[in-house]
Amino acid sequence: MTTFTISTQGQGLYEFTRDVQGWLAKQPVKDGLLTLFVRHTSCSLLIQENADPEVQTDLHNFFARLVPPTTDPAMSYLTHTYEGPDDMPAHIKAAMMPVSLGIPVQQGQLALGTWQGLYLFEHRDHPHQRQVVAHLSH
Repeated sequence: MTTFTISTQGQGLYEFTRDVQGWLAKQPVKDGLLTLFVRHTSCSLLIQENADPEVQTDLHNFFARLVPPTTDPAMSYLTHTYEGPDDMPAHIKAAMMPVSLGIPVQQGQLALGTWQGLYLFEHRDHPHQRQVVAHLSH
């Protein structure tokens, strides 16, 4: 088991596929199931296309429209705003998307599709150090 630290610079998708693949290459187990779990309540984990950056931009923009900050009049009913207008919307987004992933590993490689990558989806405006725990079982 290991923990990856992912530095974010605000809302958006941060790919960490290479970090995970580098760790897998050093593991004695070559076939199994990799479980990833993010240890925070205001970000998510996704498997998403990594060939065209417009996909990440469009996902970010879609969720920003779906769950705007509490400064938007449509969100005036929210009360959890202690850490700013992105606080509760970040928790809502994290509740809508996965916080853990299971990925098969074959011969020491992630069994992802051609255009798939691993992403942390940051839902907060300010920079954070996010921790993703990885466990490879066989």
